[in-house]
Amino acid sequence: MTKKVGFTTTIPVEILIAAGKVPVDLNNIFITSKNPNELIELAEIRGFPRNLCSWVKGIYSVVRQNHIRTVIGVTQGDCSNTQALMETLQEEGTNVIPFSYPYDRDYDLLHLSLKKLMDYFGVSEEKVLQSKRVLDSIRSKVHLIDQMTWQKNLVSGQENHYFQVSCSDLNQDYKIFDKEVNQFIKTASHRKRYKENIRLGYIGVPPIFSDLYSYLEALGARVVYNETQRQFSMPFTTDSLIEQYTLYTYPYDIFTRITDMEKEIRRRKIDGLIHYVQSFCFRQIEDLILRRRIRLPLLTLEGDKPSPLDARSRMKIEVFIEMLLSKKATGKRQ
Repeated sequence: MTKKVGFTTTIPVEILIAAGKVPVDLNNIFITSKNPNELIELAEIRGFPRNLCSWVKGIYSVVRQNHIRTVIGVTQGDCSNTQALMETLQEEGTNVIPFSYPYDRDYDLLHLSLKKLMDYFGVSEEKVLQSKRVLDSIRSKVHLIDQMTWQKNLVSGQENHYFQVSCSDLNQDYKIFDKEVNQFIKTASHRKRYKENIRLGYIGVPPIFSDLYSYLEALGARVVYNETQRQFSMPFTTDSLIEQYTLYTYPYDIFTRITDMEKEIRRRKIDGLIHYVQSFCFRQIEDLILRRRIRLPLLTLEGDKPSPLDARSRMKIEVFIEMLLSKKATGKRQ
């Protein structure tokens, strides 16, 4: 039986580690591939519609090309298209395991989901907790990288994004990833501090644009808060698996996420927010609520396929940064 187990979004990876499996975040494989647009085209050739989220099509092709035989599909708490994707993969011979985050964070339902996954892979709660302690040690170092981003100003927005988003599967080998984290902290500790004019928060799903962070920094702004990516690193100290995945905000309601965002906005002294939305994704609707609830300048960027920023998006960003600079300068004069 193959050791690789793919999944469609962050799941309790401690269970896979305890079972001796290799966790594979299919999103990470898709977006870091040599030609991600080729993977999208392959899915469309196989019959996937063009007006469907590129991440879904990319995930499908990653499973097919990499011969991943087992996939955990998060059918509640992530993408509304996951069920149909899982049905398609199952019809083509993939072993599909459903996993759900209950919308209302119901303790008993979440406990049942965790227990079913542990039973499927034949691991005890004690063994899973042992894996949790090992992974928490690595995550704590990634939390330090986050602190080095917003507090010590030693880490770029892209680097912050990379290490936090990598926590979803620990780059398929937590021991090697741990060494990479240690080396990065050692190197970054000796850098000169960033002196950006504008401090930004990034909210929403990870971007499909390849050059967003570097472009922002070229304009004198830096992302010091990556909302969803930070959640992948499990930023809350917990003693149990169920507590950890109850506090994890991404799969639940937008209002709990906003409460967490507002806390980080104040703590990190953020000047403005960039809300990234994926084309054809139901989460675009959340932009309405975010604009009503968060009292901070907010720029919404929409992306479709993996690519550098297009001219229209660049122009929107430039105008937004200029507005924040003007607002900050006016505030200082007052």
